Amino acid sequence: MHQNDFDALCIGNAIVDIMARTEDDFLTDHNLVKGTMHLIDAERAETLYTAMGPAIEASGGSAGNTAAGIASLGGRAAFMGKVADDTLGGFYRHDMTSAGIVFDTAALENGAPTARSMILISPDGERTMNTYLGACRELGPDDIDADTVSAARVTYMEGYLWDPPAAKAAFRQAAKYAHAAGRHVSITLSDPFCVDRFRAEFLDLLRTGTVDILFANDSELKSLYETGSLDAAVDAVRHDCPLTAVTVGADGAIVVENGKVAKVPAVEIADIRDLTGAGDLFAAGFLFGLARSWSATDAARLGALAAAEVIGHVGPRPATSLKDLATQAGFDV
Repeated sequence: MHQNDFDALCIGNAIVDIMARTEDDFLTDHNLVKGTMHLIDAERAETLYTAMGPAIEASGGSAGNTAAGIASLGGRAAFMGKVADDTLGGFYRHDMTSAGIVFDTAALENGAPTARSMILISPDGERTMNTYLGACRELGPDDIDADTVSAARVTYMEGYLWDPPAAKAAFRQAAKYAHAAGRHVSITLSDPFCVDRFRAEFLDLLRTGTVDILFANDSELKSLYETGSLDAAVDAVRHDCPLTAVTVGADGAIVVENGKVAKVPAVEIADIRDLTGAGDLFAAGFLFGLARSWSATDAARLGALAAAEVIGHVGPRPATSLKDLATQAGFDV
């Protein structure tokens, strides 16, 4: 890899995560559906923040977590996302750049505040997210730097970006730059409810070749193809996308490449603390492997290792060096 190349450019919502443990009764009392992501307004954000217990703040956002994972593996990652010119925005930018991630997107001035997500972690480790998007809804085509996109082996975007129209346009702009430079474009479906809202558009991205690599969990893929059968969904995506990685929780992952299906086991973990970031870190390992020209199954094995690390502690980003863990596990990183 050329020294000026990036393993991946991650484009997504720049969100500060505010995490607290909670009982299931709290979710019921506040009309929250366990395990899903709710978009909320500023007033609802304030209500939940006041009601939730002691919290930990950390930089998050799906694509931001993936960039952090790539950096922890010793890779070069860039990030594009919008924060405000405020305290939380400065906190987020510092976290990203101190991890070695290139984050040059200009801050939003005199607008909505930096996004934040209240993440309620149930006793079983499942997380329920309540997200106020704020400034990150303002990411637009003008924020997409062609040189950065061209320098990235893969441009990776989160499905959550499909909600704000400006970000949707930014997504398409980045895909054009990437393909013009002979690079790959990937998307993660992010959430079953996100898929429900934009199913036709997501399928169009795959079928028109705008997206080359698809990430999804089993629920998201079944939602995409409106089936209760994972086998049927896997069979369908074989025809729509050259390379798909599907995470299936404790069962590991399924890799669908050029019509062929392979299974990769999960890495066993003794104590599941928090599932936040598991899919994001799987994507980090997978993208890192692809950028280094590994086979898709080896890339998925690294993804499984990265996911296992992040679910062993509270928080959406690695707490230890993924490069060291991968080296100990026999990977050549």
